[in-house]
Amino acid sequence: MKKNENVPHRFASLSDLHSSIGLAKPLHPLISLLDIEKNQAAVNNLPQSHVLNFYKISYKPKLSGKLKYGQYYYDFDEGGLLFAAPGQIIGNAEKNEPDNAEACSEYTLLIHPDFFLHSPFAIKIRQYGFFSYSANETLHLSEEEKETIISIFKMIETELNSRIDDFSQNVIIAQVELLLNYADRFYKRQFITRKAVNNDLLQQLDSLLEDYFNNETTLSEGLPTVSYLAAHLNLTPTYLSDMLRSLSGQNAQQRIHDKLIEKAKEILSTTGLSASETAYRLGFEHPQSFTKFFKNKTSQSPLEFRANFN
Repeated sequence: MKKNENVPHRFASLSDLHSSIGLAKPLHPLISLLDIEKNQAAVNNLPQSHVLNFYKISYKPKLSGKLKYGQYYYDFDEGGLLFAAPGQIIGNAEKNEPDNAEACSEYTLLIHPDFFLHSPFAIKIRQYGFFSYSANETLHLSEEEKETIISIFKMIETELNSRIDDFSQNVIIAQVELLLNYADRFYKRQFITRKAVNNDLLQQLDSLLEDYFNNETTLSEGLPTVSYLAAHLNLTPTYLSDMLRSLSGQNAQQRIHDKLIEKAKEILSTTGLSASETAYRLGFEHPQSFTKFFKNKTSQSPLEFRANFN
């Protein structure tokens, strides 16, 4: 049987990846920091599409000009951080043009989840939402932010190259946490500095929801989902919710709920449709679910709202 060339190559361990790209075994079996400037030839040996069983944090000094997502571009092009959690597909199965030298990662930190065993950080690292962002939602860094991130990479590099002792693991975990806390801060900044573009995305989101209800997509697809909206905006659901939260204090699901209530009130106040028919029109499978949802959001049942409105 011919092997499916489109199946991403899976790297089960750091040693497996090092061996595959022609590098010596990592100094530590569960964590490795690649300085690409010293290992430039190894970059081209990575499969176009692959899956890692460990976390990956990469800093790219340049990203082939401004990086586009949807119809828009990022504000910063000095360099950026990319994040991947274990099990995510990285790259594309199609053969695209290879990255040039300036687009390659300068530092790549690889960490197996087992490195954090018996540490509270094993749970905390899963709470950083940007590990579920896609590559086109890269954290772009200003010059000052870049210096901060590079300095932390260098601290980790120094610690990894030092003699291992009883403090090594705790020190490195603290440095990784510091790196991710700065990344979290800089992402919040990115949402603020890109507020004008994000407000435009917010308008697109509301238009998508309006069309979803007006075109009666609900009859075939049911209630609108965060995944549906994110896909049509070329964003990941997590990034969409984080962006909305920075703009309005609401996540994407709450935005959908507000629109649902708005459309429900519109139908109940301008048509003679029953509560059950309204539920069906909005995409609810069961009228009871709609009644419960409406009352929870408005403190009235659909029929009570109609009676009070009239």
